[in-house]
Amino acid sequence: MIKNYLKIAIRQLRKQKMYAAIKVGGFALSIAACLLIALYIHNELSYDRSYPDADRIYRIVGEYQDIGVHEKGVDWPAVMSKVVKSDFPEVEKAGRLMPNSLFWGAGSNELKRGDDPENSHEEGFAYADQSLLEILKVPMAYGDIAHALTEPQTMVISKSKADKYFPGQNPVGKVMYLNNNKSRPYKIGAVMQDFPATSHLHVYNFLLTLSGVQFWNGEQTTWSASNYRVYITMKPGTNIARFNQKLNDVIIKKYYVGSMLKNGDKNAESIISKLKMYVQNITDINLRSYDIHDNMSHGDIRFIWLFGAVAGFILMIACINFINLSTAKSANRAKEVGLRKVVGSQRSGLISQFLTESLLYSFFSFALGLILAWILLPYFNMLASKSLTIPWQQWWLLPIILASALIIGIVAGIYPAFYLSGFKPADVLKGKLSAGSKSSVLRNGLVVFQFTTSIILIISTIVIYNQMQYILNKKVGFEKDQVLMIQGTNTLDNEVKNFKNELLKLPAVESASISDFLPVSGTKRNGNEFHNEGKVKEEAGAGGQFWDIDADYLKTFGMKLVAGRNFNPEMKTDSQAVIVNQTLVKKLNIKNPIGKRIVNYGAPMLIIGVVQDFNFESLRDGIEPLVMHLSNSNSIVSVKLKTGNIKNTLEQITATWKSFSPNQPIRYTFMDESFANMYADVQRMGRIFTSFAVLAIIIACLGLFALAAFMAEQRSKEIGIRKVLGASIGNITTLLSINFIKLVLIAIIIASPVAWWAMTKWLQEFSYRINISWWMFALAGMVAVVIAVATVSYQSIKAALMNPVKSLKTE
Repeated sequence: MIKNYLKIAIRQLRKQKMYAAIKVGGFALSIAACLLIALYIHNELSYDRSYPDADRIYRIVGEYQDIGVHEKGVDWPAVMSKVVKSDFPEVEKAGRLMPNSLFWGAGSNELKRGDDPENSHEEGFAYADQSLLEILKVPMAYGDIAHALTEPQTMVISKSKADKYFPGQNPVGKVMYLNNNKSRPYKIGAVMQDFPATSHLHVYNFLLTLSGVQFWNGEQTTWSASNYRVYITMKPGTNIARFNQKLNDVIIKKYYVGSMLKNGDKNAESIISKLKMYVQNITDINLRSYDIHDNMSHGDIRFIWLFGAVAGFILMIACINFINLSTAKSANRAKEVGLRKVVGSQRSGLISQFLTESLLYSFFSFALGLILAWILLPYFNMLASKSLTIPWQQWWLLPIILASALIIGIVAGIYPAFYLSGFKPADVLKGKLSAGSKSSVLRNGLVVFQFTTSIILIISTIVIYNQMQYILNKKVGFEKDQVLMIQGTNTLDNEVKNFKNELLKLPAVESASISDFLPVSGTKRNGNEFHNEGKVKEEAGAGGQFWDIDADYLKTFGMKLVAGRNFNPEMKTDSQAVIVNQTLVKKLNIKNPIGKRIVNYGAPMLIIGVVQDFNFESLRDGIEPLVMHLSNSNSIVSVKLKTGNIKNTLEQITATWKSFSPNQPIRYTFMDESFANMYADVQRMGRIFTSFAVLAIIIACLGLFALAAFMAEQRSKEIGIRKVLGASIGNITTLLSINFIKLVLIAIIIASPVAWWAMTKWLQEFSYRINISWWMFALAGMVAVVIAVATVSYQSIKAALMNPVKSLKTE
């Protein structure tokens, strides 16, 4: 019986080649998209699950809420780890990670072997406790994990870096230098296996010991500075909700409030209602940290749900094509069903026959979809900035593909099977079903659903593109074009100022500044709290940034002073002077700020200038208070170039660099490129939405094309009569197209409010955003109508040009 079902199914497939191609093609495209999205989702969900005790490893997160402020962060005082371990019996181990590039050694460095004169630039340095390695149970390639970071001035490097610097050798015990600093040699204590790509720590290839480290006197015991991430291993069976409550009661009330009261802060008690602490499981860090400031790139659980929904909708569109075409062609199968019933076929046998056909289409589609997914995977990796592979060698791949093909085949074929098998032989043989197949409320509803989904994706793509253009072209308060950032200049040490002076002699250089505190991501940040002089204990302060700059900083970046003056290196008093932004003046409610003094943790600082607000973080966030003072922070020299021959200018700058540092290759980037990279995730999202919108439209149009062809076939005699009576090609084309255009217009009406709601929610993430305008919906609707008309018109015109004699000769 099954063999007979397959024979009939294959015969139907050969008989209706165009419809079969559209069914299989649409299915295959949607399955390829779903497979790619499934690979992406699987990759995102697999983050940080490789650690043996992943279910018991947590990091501590803080949530601060005040009037107009709601922030989450993971930076804590150095002493926090010790206190958590000693005061909480639920904690088995506690360890710290300190990646803040504000401190020497963390972030990026120029690195070399002890016996090699040439530096190489390396990213991914962080300070870490020995206990952190034990918490994560990091596997070692060389050396012993128990003593990897126990000694001062030691570091652990990754296997890939060991192979780069010490090929074929065991580097344990070897010495390396950071930034040409031979007074601080680092001995390699162990070589760890590289963190997997699915670890939130995969960016770290060098872990510097925290043993014996103190960045300033009292730094390891104060509760007033927060720079460390704290990881803990919980004992089995710990109640996390109770632990979180205990964490707040002990750490905040005992230690934070106690420290503030000791310092005479009258607002100490208010911190209890403003600060909340909780632990986050390590497996949640990648997807559930989108609102946590941790300066790490990670996924977003909302995108996982979004992409999963997109995959589902695309698959539904393909299933709708199958259902539509199967039910639309019902008249062609009606006589077959009627005759089978007359000769004794049971309805269950007919359902089995039609489900077999559906399953055959599904298995063909999955085979083709798998091939398409393999072909499109490099393009998808480029879109998503991933390195995904199809797990051909995994045992579970084939069973999942077969099970999915079976489920999709049944889901797509179940309604047509019941519909077709339900025909009554008497009605069939009287010819009553032919007319009934010409129109269907269900079929029209499914077409509307297809185009509604497609239009939502088109509108979303338009909004994302316009928001991205707005961000990249918005005036941010400084000049980012024609600014070259030369990195790694800290190795020049005292020569960096001479290097800057030599650059200024080049005819194409307009100005230059020495500072690695820049208004783009990936540069230094230093969070402080500022108060009006004499009001530290009476008034709440303003949290903001404290930057080291030189006297040419404002000029190089085209920043405008709205009051006061710039720094003057010749004036010794300017060493205790600051320039602040307008936001700080507002936050501290300073009237006539020039000449007033503010304090952070040191001596009072005199305000000599107020700079116009500029965006130095992502446009998702507002502008923070900023204080700039005259100091040396020299790992980046920024150069403002004149317009002209950039290639020749770069050659001159490179030659100047080589004269100062012959053993270190020059590294530079343009600031506008670094600015654009801050929004790489938005650009990536835009590209993905565009691709899915195009795919959804293609699949929907395949179905529309087939339906139009079928309608033209069903109404061929009507068209013949109309032509004989004098109807023009335009009249007939309009007749066949108008119903489909109505369906698309209905889809536009449904899609518009849904897309408006979704995009309004998305735009709320940005402090600076576009307004959603009517023309975006009009453009999306126009695109959908034009595509639908173009799709339907081919079949309509073809039918209108047909010789009426051919369609009427059988009558």
